[in-house]
Amino acid sequence: MFKVEIVGLGAGDLDQLPLGIYKKLVSAKKTVYTRTIDHPAVFALQKEGTIFHSFDYLYEEEQQFSRVYERIVEVIREKAMKDDVIYTVPGHPMLAEKTVQLLLEQKGLNVIIVGGSSYLDDIFTALKIDPIEGFQFVDATSFNRSGLNFKNHLVFSQVYDQFVASEVKLTLLEDLPADYLITVVESAGSKAQSIKQIPLEMLDRTVEVSNLTSVYIPPAPDAVLHHTFWQLRKVIQKLRGPEGCPWDQAQTHESLREFAIEEVYELIDAINTQDDNGIVEELGDVLLQVMLHSQIGEDNGYFNIDDVIRGITDKMIHRHPHVFKDTAVNSIAEVKSNWDQLKQAEKGHARTSMIDGVAKHSPSLIRAYQLQKKAAKAGFDWDKVYGVWNKLEEEIAEFKTAISAESMNEQEMEFGDILFVLANLARHYNINPEVALNRANEKFISRFTYIEQMLIKRGSSIHDATFDQMSELWERAKEGEN
Repeated sequence: MFKVEIVGLGAGDLDQLPLGIYKKLVSAKKTVYTRTIDHPAVFALQKEGTIFHSFDYLYEEEQQFSRVYERIVEVIREKAMKDDVIYTVPGHPMLAEKTVQLLLEQKGLNVIIVGGSSYLDDIFTALKIDPIEGFQFVDATSFNRSGLNFKNHLVFSQVYDQFVASEVKLTLLEDLPADYLITVVESAGSKAQSIKQIPLEMLDRTVEVSNLTSVYIPPAPDAVLHHTFWQLRKVIQKLRGPEGCPWDQAQTHESLREFAIEEVYELIDAINTQDDNGIVEELGDVLLQVMLHSQIGEDNGYFNIDDVIRGITDKMIHRHPHVFKDTAVNSIAEVKSNWDQLKQAEKGHARTSMIDGVAKHSPSLIRAYQLQKKAAKAGFDWDKVYGVWNKLEEEIAEFKTAISAESMNEQEMEFGDILFVLANLARHYNINPEVALNRANEKFISRFTYIEQMLIKRGSSIHDATFDQMSELWERAKEGEN
């Protein structure tokens, strides 16, 4: 196989080409392949007799840039089977050139990087920035929002056209305000260089872009990034730090316990009322608890939020082999079965009973529900739900006997058995008893409040009304729900 020489054309006009590269291109006795004809140096070399074959037509034929690059490589490889090939790219071959990376990966292909000047020096000069402060260079045609660091100097290259500019803008608007000032640099370092500062929202509207267009995003101030995780972590660190809040500084894992429970219940309330704004707020309060506990762990030298995140990430990957590995599942039941087996393997050394692992401080009803779920997995369960109904009748009869005996201790024990069986009954019907009871509580509050309000409208009050009057209003409230 013949050799492929990859030549960098620099960022600007012919004056920026190194002499050796200039001589190679003007003396080429064969067609020179180029990723794009739209480059000042190519135009100038054509006037001096160099014949170029460009791949611009592929950008029109393909929907995805990745496919364009693959097809370019296919053509270059095919040509290299018969003769030496010179292939030119804008800038430096090793800077933001996917076709070069793909060519280097080709087995048996003799690829030689000839060189060329990088336009980064010209970008830094044009923008008057020092990359030592933190710099990120991004391919506008292929990037992930999660990988952007808005505390760095950000430069997007290969902003080829309005479509790419629009994609960059829409992605950045997820993190930055519409009026955030950015800089568009055209033909950096050349005689045609232009620099224009515009609001982010105008990127794809008022600016003409080309393959020599770069977009610069200056480092964002903290106030703009309050939605980012690292900024939240920074706030919590400050609250717990020497110059922070006395209340936050005084907290311990133990002192925060009640707040964790409270915040989860407030989240459940927001979910039950389908209050999206409330859900957002309450999820934030739950996250605050996670961050405070993690910061306390870091302050004490035991663990930090990275350990928390690493732990749950590893757990999710390990317990979802059907997603992250090659395990096959055909139903949700199989997913749950795999989960339980993997969980048992993880916890087996630390747990001696099948019903270990249910939080002792859970609400009693949900704890009963969880205990019975674990017991059922061990096979300790009725085959048919009517067995649970029979057990409920048995426990009610025993409770009545305890009432007759006037034994408060026995009454409490037997009534607890009734609740325990009810939790088991809920499990057999795939009902979470805690959620069901909360809904019943909310329903009672709504109906009782209605009774109070209607009595006030009648010039009466709850204290003066008879049971029959309240019952009548209760039924009206009930009808209003339907």
